[in-house]
Amino acid sequence: MKAVYGVFFLNFYLPDANHHKLRTDILLADRSTQEIFSDKLRFIFIELPSFVKEEDECVNDFERWIYVLKNMDTLQRLPFQARKSVFQKLEEVVTLASLSKDEREKYDESLKVLRDRISELAYAEQKGVEKGKLEVAMNLKQAGYAPETIARLTGLSLEVVAGL
Repeated sequence: MKAVYGVFFLNFYLPDANHHKLRTDILLADRSTQEIFSDKLRFIFIELPSFVKEEDECVNDFERWIYVLKNMDTLQRLPFQARKSVFQKLEEVVTLASLSKDEREKYDESLKVLRDRISELAYAEQKGVEKGKLEVAMNLKQAGYAPETIARLTGLSLEVVAGL
């Protein structure tokens, strides 16, 4: 069984905490025996107000993600964009999420057309490679090569070579 994690981003401090920390990792335990209920079930709380670094102070992806999440409502642009492709992907997601229903339908349709075209080109390329193999196999057969050699050189089956 895989472990199940619940990650919660809080825009407030956890109540009744003696000291505030950015990341609190919680396991469930039986209250009477104090035994861990399961090591496969965990809850991780991220207190965004406890994160105090500025954009230029973030040194790893975790800190960059937390910075973006904490400041999402006030950001004019997505930070770190030039340094990390993961943030470019995040910007794409944010942009898509902000589209109107009509714009989203147009985007989805254009994406479908693009994917269909890519599939068509891949299919045409595959067919072209197969045709090329058949032409090479026919030339080899005319040159007197054995069917086993033709099959090995072209990757075609013996049955296909025999049918040429």
